[in-house]
Amino acid sequence: MNYICAQPASTMKYYKIIGLATCALLLISCFLPWTYYADLDKSFTGFFTEKNMYGRPGMFFTILAVGSAILICIDRVWAKRLNILFAALAIGYLIKTFIQYTSCYAGYCPEKRYGIYLLVVSCLLLLVTALFPDIRLMEETEKAA
Repeated sequence: MNYICAQPASTMKYYKIIGLATCALLLISCFLPWTYYADLDKSFTGFFTEKNMYGRPGMFFTILAVGSAILICIDRVWAKRLNILFAALAIGYLIKTFIQYTSCYAGYCPEKRYGIYLLVVSCLLLLVTALFPDIRLMEETEKAA
């Protein structure tokens, strides 16, 4: 049995708008300061850390956000299911990144900035939009030969 998505454009418009706004929010959060390290007098973002010690998690979040935005625009079941995988990867990588950036070291705890909180919110919103797409399934009719 093959399934296709069949629904009018008016019912999908809010899902797509919220999903695309969430992807944009995720992209923006990667460029904002995540933590401030007073001993170094530097703010770390998704693309900058001291001597690249934490890597560049902003690149992975950017790939996930762009991929999710593309999948949100595709009106097929496989795209919605793949979007759930992308959102789950984002949540997993968010947990790893949040622990890595906000953990204390040598008796010093970095100050959390608004970018890391925006990252958490955008990843959670991405998961919610991926789990609850506005979609109805219709069985594809086969043509008689």
